[in-house]
Amino acid sequence: MLLNLTILPGDGIGPEVTAQAVLVLQAAADAFGHQLRLQSKNIGGAALAAANDPLPPDTIQACLASSAVLMGAVGSPAFDHNPTHLRPEAGLLRLRRELGAFANLRPAVCFAALVDASPLRAQVVCGTDILIVRELLGGLYFGAPRSIEGTAGSRVAINTMRYGESEIERIARVAFELARKRRKKVLSVDKANVLECSRLWREVVTCVAKDYPDVKLAHQYVDSAAMLLVQRPTDFDVVLTENMFGDILSDQAGGVVGSLGLLASASIGGKVGLYEPVHGSAPDIAGKGIANPLGAILSAAMMLRHSFGLEPEAACIEKAVSSVLEEGYRTADLAGATGSAVSTSVMGQRVAEAVKVSRSLPQ
Repeated sequence: MLLNLTILPGDGIGPEVTAQAVLVLQAAADAFGHQLRLQSKNIGGAALAAANDPLPPDTIQACLASSAVLMGAVGSPAFDHNPTHLRPEAGLLRLRRELGAFANLRPAVCFAALVDASPLRAQVVCGTDILIVRELLGGLYFGAPRSIEGTAGSRVAINTMRYGESEIERIARVAFELARKRRKKVLSVDKANVLECSRLWREVVTCVAKDYPDVKLAHQYVDSAAMLLVQRPTDFDVVLTENMFGDILSDQAGGVVGSLGLLASASIGGKVGLYEPVHGSAPDIAGKGIANPLGAILSAAMMLRHSFGLEPEAACIEKAVSSVLEEGYRTADLAGATGSAVSTSVMGQRVAEAVKVSRSLPQ
């Protein structure tokens, strides 16, 4: 298969971790007889520095013409005082909208070799395997009107949370379909005791559930869900929620399993899928060669699964990551104060080698 990809390295540690994801993708393509066609484009702070636009037209065109997009991260303190439309994050929000990627999938898995990396007791976190399904194009992040108005000392800030029935229904169906392939449980997270948006959310999700009698649906308020996520993380299977709640809970899930550096994501449902690690640009460690590339590598595995239907290739990468961790390799975020850490590039190379070894073994 020809894998036609647009690579958006982005800012901070984005270029470092994306390079390792591409290295592993190339290893998987070689092992399974696929061909990679890659083009690299700017987004975020890198695009602002080059073209004063966080999402230049040629980047949009390249993404829409590709089969999938692999991104590193956006965000840079150099642009913190820019107006909203000229901040790096504006480029990512626009890209999601341009691609029509309304469903964000964020798995949080506790690898057996990393049980000690979690701040939770081993008996609490061991076996955690959560998939957060986050609505990505609605809610507070996209709702209008939004503004800061008034004079200094008496300003008022306005953000609007908005959801339509069709938006809720389509993301709910994604969650239920995925739950059918897992443990057949969906927990819908909302704040229906306070928010009208959440009341509509709960009503629509309950209605959609009737089409999936084999999947067990439960509802939970977001504050209670956050507490349960650290008390009983293994109880969770598929978590369905709106944009902001999903953003917060998925980062919390990263802490539960040991590091944000492990978390991958897929943004699907539109013309082209967008794949990126959850960790952000981490400018404080950019250029030091210590970033964890596993979130980016696992995002590449999700890309093979969801955009190309290449399940054996995706599973091969995930198995390679697990085997490298079992062998004791750790980046700085996982090694702890007394552990021995390998660099970003060494971790990527080890996973790429493990992909080749795994593919060469009898199946």
